[in-house]
Amino acid sequence: METLLQLLLKSMTQQSSIDAAEKKTGISGVSILTILSYALPILIKFLTRNAGSQSGAQSLLGALSQHTSTKAMPQQILEADESDGQKILGHIFGDQQKQTVNEIARQSKVDPSAVLTVLALLAPVLLSSLQSVTAATANAQQQAKKPGVDLSDGLDVSDLVAIFQGTQQSGVSGLLGALLGGKVDTSTPQAANDGTALLGSLLSLMGK
Repeated sequence: METLLQLLLKSMTQQSSIDAAEKKTGISGVSILTILSYALPILIKFLTRNAGSQSGAQSLLGALSQHTSTKAMPQQILEADESDGQKILGHIFGDQQKQTVNEIARQSKVDPSAVLTVLALLAPVLLSSLQSVTAATANAQQQAKKPGVDLSDGLDVSDLVAIFQGTQQSGVSGLLGALLGGKVDTSTPQAANDGTALLGSLLSLMGK
């Protein structure tokens, strides 16, 4: 079963996505890949913490509603609004942004300015990706409640798979299936780190 974090890493670090980010920023693909490897888990942790309260989850859902691109990941990267990305980072990190960017730079051995550039570029893409996963999962939950629905061959996530080029549908179905089946404990530290708790918070609010 793939987690949200694994799904995002796979889609954002595929070669076509890295090439698009390199073209957009002028930063080497190797540096971008290294930054993402360290930054995505940290972004998930901050988003999970922010969505831990009802007001925080509502605020995040509002942001997701403004980022609904269904284009392929590389195209979203090429068209990303970096000024919007800066604002998103400010909301995610709050007053810990400078400290967090410097820590990512230290771990990845990349200049902080390059880290900030890459994160600002990819922040809108991250939100649209999260919106797609959340919407697909919520839709799957509704479908699962209907009588006579056959989930044996996986869920209908064709739109989602189109966005995450290079991602196996079975992996996405595994993630959604676990959430639908209620087999994931979102209170564990691992759930907070891999995005399971984040999805759980958003879906819980959407269900009210």
